[in-house]
Amino acid sequence: MNASKLVILDRDGVINEDSDAYIKTPEEWRPLPGSAAAIARLNHAGYRVVVATNQSGLARGYFDQAGLDAIHRTMAAHLEHAGARLSGVYFCPHGPDDGCSCRKPAPGLIDQIVAEYGEVTGVPMVGDSLRDLEAGVTRGCRPVLVLTGKGRRTLEKGLPETLGPVDVFDSLAGFVDQFLKDPS
Repeated sequence: MNASKLVILDRDGVINEDSDAYIKTPEEWRPLPGSAAAIARLNHAGYRVVVATNQSGLARGYFDQAGLDAIHRTMAAHLEHAGARLSGVYFCPHGPDDGCSCRKPAPGLIDQIVAEYGEVTGVPMVGDSLRDLEAGVTRGCRPVLVLTGKGRRTLEKGLPETLGPVDVFDSLAGFVDQFLKDPS
């Protein structure tokens, strides 16, 4: 399968509001303004959109798999209402000390996406944290930082040169507006 018409998004801070206390229930999942419409615009332009998200709240016991599934059903219903859909949600259930290969900045989630969609070189990886960008860059994705969620804090700390050029946008909607005008 050709991944050239693919966009990879982080979840918390990109699609929905982030919380240092974690998104633990469907009621705590709140969409960021314009995010669903932005995903719909990508879909209508022929792009498949997937999510790659760390969900260490599972390992920490803040919610269980059924709770995470309920959050993702809420997200899917919200997106569907806006005419948008995700082609997949890839998540790491591990904690920061578990030593897994899927917790961003490790590239395991991106590897899962590659296994399903093919090569991701040049595919946008849109995130609000350094670890989102690092996970994508490791596999050749184009790093895109949004200033929602933890994005402003990430930018203020400074981005390492190892990332190469990073596109920075106020929001997912801002990225999509520019991307659909010039996908290169």
